Amino acid sequence: MTSRTTLLSALLVAGLALPACSTDEKPGSKPSPDADERGGATLVARSPLTGLELKGGLPKNPPFVVKIENSSSGEPQYGVHHADLVVEEMVEGGITRLAAIYHGKVPSKIGHVRSLRGTDAGIAAPVEGQVVASGGAQKAYAVLDRADVKVWSEDNGAPGFTRDPAKRAPYDRLMDLRQVAAKAGEDEVARDYLPWTAKGAKPVPAAKTASRASVRFSSSHTTEWARKGGTWTRQNGHAASGQEFRATSILVLSADVKDAGYRDPGGNPVPETVFKGQGRATLLRADGGVVEGTWSKRTLGSTISLKTADGKGFTVDPGRTWIELVPKSTGSVTTR
Repeated sequence: MTSRTTLLSALLVAGLALPACSTDEKPGSKPSPDADERGGATLVARSPLTGLELKGGLPKNPPFVVKIENSSSGEPQYGVHHADLVVEEMVEGGITRLAAIYHGKVPSKIGHVRSLRGTDAGIAAPVEGQVVASGGAQKAYAVLDRADVKVWSEDNGAPGFTRDPAKRAPYDRLMDLRQVAAKAGEDEVARDYLPWTAKGAKPVPAAKTASRASVRFSSSHTTEWARKGGTWTRQNGHAASGQEFRATSILVLSADVKDAGYRDPGGNPVPETVFKGQGRATLLRADGGVVEGTWSKRTLGSTISLKTADGKGFTVDPGRTWIELVPKSTGSVTTR
């Protein structure tokens, strides 16, 4: 991996640090590590994956993108509720797989873990994330290698993998992410994953409101959502009891899909969603507001840019976000 720079996006919380010459400090004493010597303001780190303040500082571990089965064959899903951000992507047969990104928390039980796809390069690269998967096709490994994305796979002897005796292969892999984090060492994140709404800023006016949404990937799969108590939850998910991901925002992005150039063990052609370029965007907020527009991402590693239909930029409220990466040809979102 390339060397990483310190995260530049930090929140200036004015007035929390005392001036260097206050009566509580001895002459010549140094300000606290969080104090900005130029203005006496306290610098509080902000999570690049949630936009939320991290008063304890940024995690020492890199973000980990764990590939998780998203069908009844792999249920129950463990540990998805601990993710900072989740991307749902289409795989062969028109069904979907989850790419759950962990940074603030490193769970001891995640599953059931499945193989990587070339799409994961564009999911991990914006925050220089490291992908955790059971394995993958050589062409998929090659895509991630070209994007300079590190992969921890069971095929390559990564630590932390165990088998669930209640499941059958290939739906039986579990992951103790703490073991990977111990090997990965410390690292820093250079940029935000999404354009986060600044503290105190007013959100873009919504054209309508919704309490339910249907996100269609293909004729084989539609993810159903409902909003209650200020969060969105899946209505047809596969999470273990009490472990459903509660999203502050749902961001539906339509993207190009190409043939990955190989077939799965069952002989099905494998699609590869290209997570760069541009397409339609729909943001579902915690207050029910629905914002329509477009998204763009110049490179696999770029932060997503969002614009309304009239070309004005809009942002995502800090919190946990679920990104629905739907195909341009077959994907859609219906709200009500």
